[in-house]
Amino acid sequence: MSDWGPVFVAVVLFVLLTPGLLFQVPGRNRCIEFGNFQTSGASILVHSIIYLCLICIFLLAIGVHVYIGS
Repeated sequence: MSDWGPVFVAVVLFVLLTPGLLFQVPGRNRCIEFGNFQTSGASILVHSIIYLCLICIFLLAIGVHVYIGS
């Protein structure tokens, strides 16, 4: 059986934490902006750190596993 948990967690977090898609921290005009489809270097750095922390929590601390197939 294949463990697809890390793949699903990584893809979902990547989509949710793409700077400017749903939200952006820090924004261009405010601290948090929603759905502006723009990004900056600082925003990329902040979202990368958040992504790293969440992926470590879900995969190492919680240990998410999804088995698909026979």
